[in-house]
Amino acid sequence: MSYLDTSSGQIAAHASESERSTFIKRTYLHVGGGLATLAILEFLLIISGFGQSYLEMITTIKWYPILALVVFMAVSYVASGWAHSGISREKQYLGLGVYIAFLALFFLPNIYIAQKHSPDVLLHATVVTAALVAGITYTAFTTKINFSFLGKFLTIGMFIAIGVGISGIIFGFSLGTFFSAAVVLLFAGFVLYDTSNIIHEYGTDQYVGASLALFSSIAFLFINLVSLFLGFGGSDD
Repeated sequence: MSYLDTSSGQIAAHASESERSTFIKRTYLHVGGGLATLAILEFLLIISGFGQSYLEMITTIKWYPILALVVFMAVSYVASGWAHSGISREKQYLGLGVYIAFLALFFLPNIYIAQKHSPDVLLHATVVTAALVAGITYTAFTTKINFSFLGKFLTIGMFIAIGVGISGIIFGFSLGTFFSAAVVLLFAGFVLYDTSNIIHEYGTDQYVGASLALFSSIAFLFINLVSLFLGFGGSDD
């Protein structure tokens, strides 16, 4: 879903070198800050004992994965709208903050399971995520190709992935490592798409919204790598 608003400052691709550089630096500083905040929140939730309590609670809810997905999509829609709002900077930061906080809760079960049963998975997923993002970022900035055309294909892929995931939950079949690998590739595509939008599509005043989009794609790339590596290790409890 696109919240791009060309009225929010001059398009970065058409701005002066200094304006474009400032916009990109601000965006990536916010992305880094968002990822660091997410990591700190997950750490605090786990060491406080909340992670274990939360996991025990959700196992008693039959349709938790579907319910969590529906709630997350609703929160994501609202938070993204706020982060891309041209009304006030405060509302943009509120959207970013709400999104990060809810994402920490959404990711908590997988992070807790990985930390408890296979802590190396978190390190491996972090390293692979960093390598993939670095390579994708280099590609986007050096080729100077506008990859915004990928948006519709990625959206279709996302709906297919959600549909398959929900079917697996309802009918009780395992999706397997192939599905996890496909979703990893999907979010790698989103990282490329969002990075390209930062270069070519966003206005210079939209660094909060741009950072939320890229932060989200990187975070989901990471958590799906965690799921993929847990699948390789055979840990699904």
